[in-house]
Amino acid sequence: MLELKNVQCHYGRITAVNGVSLSVSKGELVSIIGANGAGKSTLFSTICGLLTTWDGEILFKGASLRGLPPSDIVSRGISMVPEGRQIFAPLSVMDNLLLGSYCVKQSRKARKREIARMMDLFPILGERRDQPAGTLSGGEQQMLAIGRALMAKPELLVLDEPSMGLAPKIVKTIFNTIRQLRSEGVTIVLVEQNAGAALAISDRGYVLETGKVVLEGSAKALFCDEGVKQAYIGKTPTAPPRDESLLIGA
Repeated sequence: MLELKNVQCHYGRITAVNGVSLSVSKGELVSIIGANGAGKSTLFSTICGLLTTWDGEILFKGASLRGLPPSDIVSRGISMVPEGRQIFAPLSVMDNLLLGSYCVKQSRKARKREIARMMDLFPILGERRDQPAGTLSGGEQQMLAIGRALMAKPELLVLDEPSMGLAPKIVKTIFNTIRQLRSEGVTIVLVEQNAGAALAISDRGYVLETGKVVLEGSAKALFCDEGVKQAYIGKTPTAPPRDESLLIGA
């Protein structure tokens, strides 16, 4: 579904991502792990059209994304949940959700169905539907950001640091939601510093360091890799996690 070939991303003369190649098949959940400054968020911004200075190839369902504005990329089937959530604080929860479907042609009836689906997925959003989004808790804002992205009915959902700044209980809820979306057939690419939790729900993963992929493999293989454990997972059980478990706080 998604293929990157030797992608390089630049901020002026600075190369932030240097020769990254990776692929994501339909229905997969693929994690990209790495330290701060490794180029993870830059890579996501490039895929979604927010950063236009890049070389190489980015293909979505075989078609190049080069030169497309973010709105066209959304309409083609890619939605992003950005780092830090970036909800529209003065607007209501309902208006934030409606904005998520702005680039997608839908009937009013279809939009109502999607709104109802988001309320079922995150019941707290239904309770807060008329409340300004900026008054929500951090966890509620993250749920809103995910719901807003899903309103575009994406084939590929890109999640950038969904656990950042959240309490362990809320992190577990968010990761269980991600796993549920994957079971419903949504293809997901996840950037996450909580490597243990990310690998617990992933099919495959890539390790990014200083803008380059230094390791890739199945989630189980990466979890068992001593270098990955020492650098990104820390003190964890010796056995790789089952799909239904989450290593929150690892």
